[in-house]
Order: sequence, then C-alpha cells, then structure tokens
Amino acid sequence: MRVFITGIDGYLGWSLAQYLSARGHEVAGADIYFRRQWVEEMGSWSATPIASMETRLQAFHEHTGKTLRFWHGDLREYELVERIFREFQPQAIVHLGECPSAPYSMIDVHHAVFVQTANITTTFNLLFAMHNVCPDAHLVKLGTMGEYGTPNMDIPEGFFEVEFRGRRDRLPFPRQAGSWYHWSKVHGSNNIMFACKLWGIRATDIMQGVVFGTRIEEMGDDERLLTRLDFDQAFGTAINRFCCQSVIGHPLTVYGHGGQTRGFLPLRDSMQCLTLSVENPPVAGEYRVFNQFEETYNILELALKVQKVATELGLPVEVQNLENPRTEMGQHYYHPDRQNLIDLGYQPTHDVEAEMRIMLQDLMRYRERIEERRDILIPDIHWNGPRKKVHLLSSEPERV
Repeated sequence: MRVFITGIDGYLGWSLAQYLSARGHEVAGADIYFRRQWVEEMGSWSATPIASMETRLQAFHEHTGKTLRFWHGDLREYELVERIFREFQPQAIVHLGECPSAPYSMIDVHHAVFVQTANITTTFNLLFAMHNVCPDAHLVKLGTMGEYGTPNMDIPEGFFEVEFRGRRDRLPFPRQAGSWYHWSKVHGSNNIMFACKLWGIRATDIMQGVVFGTRIEEMGDDERLLTRLDFDQAFGTAINRFCCQSVIGHPLTVYGHGGQTRGFLPLRDSMQCLTLSVENPPVAGEYRVFNQFEETYNILELALKVQKVATELGLPVEVQNLENPRTEMGQHYYHPDRQNLIDLGYQPTHDVEAEMRIMLQDLMRYRERIEERRDILIPDIHWNGPRKKVHLLSSEPERV
C-alpha cells in the first residue's frame, strides 16, 4: 500500500515510516520541521540526538534498501498538497502534521491563532486534495482523547445512542476540549466527518491517548534512525518528561495533586494501532472513530511508577507537587471505551513499567543532553495569565 505521512519528521511520524516500511508498505512523507523550531522556541531540544532529514533518509536507505520519498514544504499551501498527491497517488494518508501541544496554544493570542489556523488549514487541504485527486484513498487522522474532555460519564468511541423527548438517534459524543489546541482538533474532526458525508471520503479519526517511549524495534542500534524524545513543558508528555527528570536526579514534577486521569500507551503499541487502522480501511463515506490507548492512570500514579522503576535502576528521585498551571479538574471520573482496535486484532506488547525501564536505560546514555536543559523543567505557561514559574505545593506528594 502507498502510504503518505504528514509530519514525517516528528515523534510519531518518523517511527511510523520505519514501522510501515518494515511491513512492506511504500512510504512517503512531508514536513516543514516546525516541531524542531517549536521545541527550540521553548529553550529545549530532544533528549535523543536527532539527525537531519537528509541523514535520516540516507540511513533509512542503507538499512532497508528502499527510498523514502520526501517533500520539504508547508502543507498549509494547497497547491503543494495537490501536487504531492498527483505525484505519489497515496492509497492512505496518515495525518500527523499538526501542532500537538496544549501549552503551546495557551501562551498568548499569537500562538493560539497559529495553532488553530495551522491545524485546521492542513486538514482542509488534505480533504480537498483527496476529493480532487485520490477520492478512494483513506485518511487516518490523529485526533486526541483530549477532544472529549473529562465528562462525568463513560466515553464511547466517537458516537453514542441518545433518547430525547421520545426520539432516539446516534449522534457524535459531545466534545469538551480543555485548550485551544484541543479545540482545533475538535474542529478538524467535525470537518472530516462532514467531508465523508459530502464527498464519500473514507476516514478514521484516532482519539489517541498520551504516547510514551524512546524507540521501536525497527530503529535497531543506528542512532540516525532514532525518533525524538521531548521533555519540555509544551512538547514533553508526562511519562517522557518524568523519565528525563529521573536520569538527572530532578524531582518529578506533578501538576497539582496529580488526580488528573488520562489514557496512555507505549510508542510501539501506537505504531501497531495506527498500522491496523491503515490496513483495515472503512467503506466509502464512512467516518469512524477509534479510541487509542492501553491503560488509564492519574498523573501521580505515573510519577510513582517512574520513581519505582528509576529506583530499581539506581536512580533515586523525589516526587514533588507543583501548582497546576492548567485550568482542569484535579480529580474526576474517567472511563473511555476502546473496543474497535481490539476487534481489529490489537494486542498490547509491553506494560507501562516494562516500557519505563527501557526508556530510562536509553535515556541514561543522554544524561548530559538533558542536564544542559535542566532549567526548562519547571513550567511557566499558565492557562489564565502571563508566563511565570509555578511554585512548589509540598515537599511530599499527596496521594489521591
């Protein structure tokens, strides 16, 4: 299958390119390197050293014997998207080319507008190019579990049955996003759903939980094939950030009292889920939603798991509660469904602590890189005000 990946230079994109290629797919992609620029803007860099795309493509060819076609360009430009589709004729498009950061979108009006317009525009361009060039292709769009928010009820996979005033219907489950970034993803989902209805496009919307991990097997031992691993406040997800803090002896920074619950899955399992979605397309005109995560934990539970595994590896580390810079419920009900991918054959490969152990062992090689950016580990982006460093709530974590 010919698979085109937007955001192929990113954390998920570069991993997926290698994973799909190893399974016999012809892979191509595009990127404008925004992720590298955004992380630099945060005063940080990837914990793992990241080669240039030219070097990555050369290493890919050396290890696989295949050529990965790559376009450097801005997918907000419709003409570029259409030209790529005419040249490559994709059968599946995996859309990872959006800004994936809630904190980044909350910095100020300029960042909020950029995230909203960039994310919505790229999705629109892909939809119109599919309609005009490859209407039988399948769009796999990376959404986020954050689109749902934290409702006080179970979360279905996209749709639920509703009875109101004696009538019943199957309707999209209400979205209650918690940042300008998450609202951009909601708007993208709505636009995709309408395009499927309007033009008969087939699409899978992946409501993905928080992904963590340093590697997949297909990367082998060649450092040029590694994916990035961010640990700053805007692009470093919770477990990745905690593991980086552990290897330099920095306290694990839990926002608030850590009762915020989310879904998580290892990077290698994210690859399995995305590939199952690509290889099992819906029928023409169908818009389907998959909730993609393995287990749910609250943030304090995650910090304590990282602390446990780090201690076993000789990396004793404290857990500290910080003032929460976000506007979110500190403790809440959270029970989402996740049956659709299981029905397609999804089988988890690693539990969370086993993956943490692999991560910590990998990251110890890059302790000096993380130490050089130690000063960025305390957040200063607030949902409701100007940027300022948050303060410590207590010296001991509060169990919730």
